[in-house]
Amino acid sequence: MSTATFPTQTDAAAESERSLRMYRRMVMIRRFEEHVNDLYTRALMPGLAHLYIGEEAVAVGVCEALRPDDYITSTHRGHGHCVAKGAALDRMFAELLGKEAGYCKGKGGSMHIADPATGNLGANAIVAGSAGIATGAALAAKRLGNGRVCVCFFGEGALGQGVLYEVMNMAALWKLPVVYLCENNLYNEYTHYSDTTAGDILTRATGFGLRAESVDGQDVRAVYAMAQQLVDRAREGAGPSFLMANTYRFLGHHVGDVSRDYYRSKQEEQNWKGERDPIQVLREWVVSQGFPAANLDEIQEEVRSEMEKAVAFAIAAPYPPVNQVDQDVYA
Repeated sequence: MSTATFPTQTDAAAESERSLRMYRRMVMIRRFEEHVNDLYTRALMPGLAHLYIGEEAVAVGVCEALRPDDYITSTHRGHGHCVAKGAALDRMFAELLGKEAGYCKGKGGSMHIADPATGNLGANAIVAGSAGIATGAALAAKRLGNGRVCVCFFGEGALGQGVLYEVMNMAALWKLPVVYLCENNLYNEYTHYSDTTAGDILTRATGFGLRAESVDGQDVRAVYAMAQQLVDRAREGAGPSFLMANTYRFLGHHVGDVSRDYYRSKQEEQNWKGERDPIQVLREWVVSQGFPAANLDEIQEEVRSEMEKAVAFAIAAPYPPVNQVDQDVYA
C-alpha cells in the first residue's frame, strides 16, 4: 500500500476530496450489487446478473479520470461501470426489475443498460461486443474534434475474440482517442485464463503499436493515476492504449454460481477478500492520512439509505404497458 505524502496543501485537499469521492463510489457499487443478489434470491428480478463485487476499484479509478462527456462501453458485468460513470441508482434497479422507469424501459435488463446522458454507450452481453462501438465512438470524437475519449471495458475472456484485434489495429492506424481496458479477474467464466490465453497479454497490444500498461486493480489510487495518464495521452492526440487491471471477482460468474470449488478454492477467495478488498485498501490509506474512520462509516450509512430508497422505488414502479412491446426494439 502506498505511503506517499501530499506535496502541497492544495494537492492534499484535492487528493483528499478525490479519495473520499472514490470511496463513496466503490461503496455504492458494493451495496448495489449486494441488493441485486438479494433481489435475485427473493425471485424479484427476472434473469441472471453478473456481480462486480471485488472489482470496484477498476471502474471507479478509471471513471474518475474521465470527463462527464467522455464515453465508456461496458460488459455483461457492467453495473459497476454504470454506477461509476454516474448512472441513477433508482433507474438502474428499475431496469433490472423490468420496469418502465428503467434506463431501457425495462427491456434491456442487467446486461444491456445504457445511459448516453452520462456517456455510457451501453453494456453488452456479447464478449468483446462493445469493442467496435467504443472504437467507432473514438473515431467520431476525433472527426468532430470535441476532445472526448472513450474507454472500452472488457474482461480477459475477450482476448479470444478477433474483433478486439481488428479494432485495435484500426485505432492504432488512425490514432484514435480510445483506451482498451482489460479487467483480468483471472477466470473466463469457470476456466482460469492461463488455460485459454497464450503468451504475454500486453505484447498483444504492443504488437499493434499501442502503449500497454498493467496496474493493481485492487488499488483505486493506482488505477486512477495510470488511467489519468492514458486518458490525457489520448485526449492530446497520441492515440490508443491498452491497460490491464489485475483484479478478482469475489463471487461467482453470475448470481447462480454459488458453489465454486470445482474451479477455484475457498482459500483463494478468502485470501483475496481478506487481503485485497479494494474498499478496505482505500479505507486504510485514507485513515492513515488522518481522516476519521467514523466519517467513512457515515458515508457507508448514507449509501445504505440511498440504496434502500432506490430499491423501494424500483419495486413499486409499474411494468411497461403491453402496447410498448414492439417499441424501441431494433433486432
